[in-house]
Amino acid sequence: MHEYMSSIRMWGMTCPGFREEVGRARRWTRDILSGHPSADDAILIVSELGTNAILYTASGTENGVFHVALALSKHVIAISVTDAGRSDTTPKVAYAAEDALHGRGLDMVTTLAHSITIHGNDQGHTVTAELLTDHRGHHPW
Repeated sequence: MHEYMSSIRMWGMTCPGFREEVGRARRWTRDILSGHPSADDAILIVSELGTNAILYTASGTENGVFHVALALSKHVIAISVTDAGRSDTTPKVAYAAEDALHGRGLDMVTTLAHSITIHGNDQGHTVTAELLTDHRGHHPW
C-alpha cells in the first residue's frame, strides 16, 4: 500500500432535511457497500438515524440539513449521522413498549450495532453506530 494511503476508507454526504433525502442516503449507502455482508444492517441504520434527525431536530426545518458519514475498515463499518441541533432532547436509547408506534429507532440501531455513541450539544448531535464485520471472506473490504 502506498505510504500516504489509509486502510480506512471514508465517505460523507450532506442532505437537505426532506423526508425523501433519507431514501437518497439509503441508496448512497447501498451503492458504497454493494456486496458487503453487513450492507443491509448499515442501510437500516442510516435510515433510522436520518429519519430521527429530520423528525426531532432542526434538520427537518425549511433550511435544515443532516450529514451522513461512512467509514469502512477491514473489521468495522462506522455510520455517523449529524443533525442540525435545536432539539428539546438529546438523542438517547429508549426501550419502547411492544405496542408503541414510535421510539424504536435507536433501540433497533443498538440491536444491530456493536456499539453506539452519541455526542454533541444543542448546535447538533452526532450518533455513531459501529458494525463489526467478519473479514474471513475474500471480499475487497
